[in-house]
Amino acid sequence: MDDTTGEILQFPVEPRPAMPVRVLAIANQKGGVGKTTTAINLGTALAAIGERVLIVDLDPQGNASTGLGIDQKCREVSTYDVITGARPLHDAILATAVPHLHIAPSTMDLSGFELEVGTARDRAYRLRTALTQTYDPHGPPDYTYVLIDCPPSLNLLTVNAMAAAHAILVPLQCEFFALEGLSQLLKTVEQVKQTLNPDLTIHGIVLTMFDARNNLSGQVVADVREFMGPKVYETVIPRNVRVSEAPSYGKPVLVYDLKCVGSEAYLRLATEIIQREKEYKAS
Repeated sequence: MDDTTGEILQFPVEPRPAMPVRVLAIANQKGGVGKTTTAINLGTALAAIGERVLIVDLDPQGNASTGLGIDQKCREVSTYDVITGARPLHDAILATAVPHLHIAPSTMDLSGFELEVGTARDRAYRLRTALTQTYDPHGPPDYTYVLIDCPPSLNLLTVNAMAAAHAILVPLQCEFFALEGLSQLLKTVEQVKQTLNPDLTIHGIVLTMFDARNNLSGQVVADVREFMGPKVYETVIPRNVRVSEAPSYGKPVLVYDLKCVGSEAYLRLATEIIQREKEYKAS
């Protein structure tokens, strides 16, 4: 984390307002681990099995928005407008081609967020406030899940996501340095839990880009399961050409090729997440 993030974590905890929706931040400070791919396809899979899902694109690159077919000219109101307080969240939300799946898109304007609100005392809670103001406590929720696609860094945008979320979902590529990057992320989650969001938990770790032909992939899976135990989802996302191709067509892989192994894996992951949610509520 940079010095600015360290200063943010010194502020006292603000109580979490009640929200009739589960908010999951999809985060990893490393790029290229399948974070945005997971946000898009998990959101689609959850919608396909009956959930109502909102993806909040909090990455200035806007890849989740592009991967769901949202053209740049359609992003007149973006998550930048929302977290700077210029517009309410519902003004930014757009429908996608997937039934029951919506997105609040991002633009490169998000890159300036940290400079613009760097001195504001509530700068770590901007996204939480926007989400809270969207929901009517006396009516049915518009969504059952909110998935936040975080940028590939532990900056103020990611801290906002962690402060707003109930839990973190961590995509982890099956590569040599996987555990090293995970350790840093876990430290940040613990700091956010102690200083901004005491309810924050690790929902689970999803292993991505698994190549059964590569012995290293199998070893990484074994090491991560030994290190993190039941926090690691049973579902492993394989390296799959169809998953890689789908974003260039502005489609989730479940729409691009429902029968490919990547689509099947994300459907299993969605089912596993819902099962964990049931266990959480029962505990």
